[in-house]
Amino acid sequence: MKIYTRTGDQGLTSLIGGTRVSKGSLRIEAYGTVDELNSHVGLLRDQDINAPRRPLLKELQDRLFTVGSALAADPEKSRMKLPDLHDADVKLLEDEMDRMNEELPELRAFILPGGHPAVSMAHVARCVCRRAERLAIHLREESFVADLVVMYLNRLSDYLFVLSRYMAHELGVEEVTWKARV
Repeated sequence: MKIYTRTGDQGLTSLIGGTRVSKGSLRIEAYGTVDELNSHVGLLRDQDINAPRRPLLKELQDRLFTVGSALAADPEKSRMKLPDLHDADVKLLEDEMDRMNEELPELRAFILPGGHPAVSMAHVARCVCRRAERLAIHLREESFVADLVVMYLNRLSDYLFVLSRYMAHELGVEEVTWKARV
């Protein structure tokens, strides 16, 4: 099977459901950003510090594929049965954040990315997740996007922030705090 089809050479691609759209469309940008996020989560999963979290991070990657497929489907024409997000997916993120927060010092300042390469990777993933969320919200203004997609991306970015703090805690590195210049 060849990977290349040459059908996209004119700048068009097909959504799930067959609709041809510009590769520069908002829908393509949204699910492309989710794909980028999934790669960052994979890189984060591969860090030694995250060995105990690899199954969870893999599950988050699976859910991101679910989000991507929801965004890649033409809401008017797709009849394909796609995987769904569930409220329990959001709850899992909340529960994991609550568990990590129990061990973290109270947040008293804005945190700058840095302190350790793995911590910085979590911050990069968080930023890409926020962009994916913004794009999904923008897309929702013109086309159907399930509320749970936006909710999941919002909670996932929060999770990635807490994970960055938790990783710094586990690594014994000081969090880099922002000190406003006055």
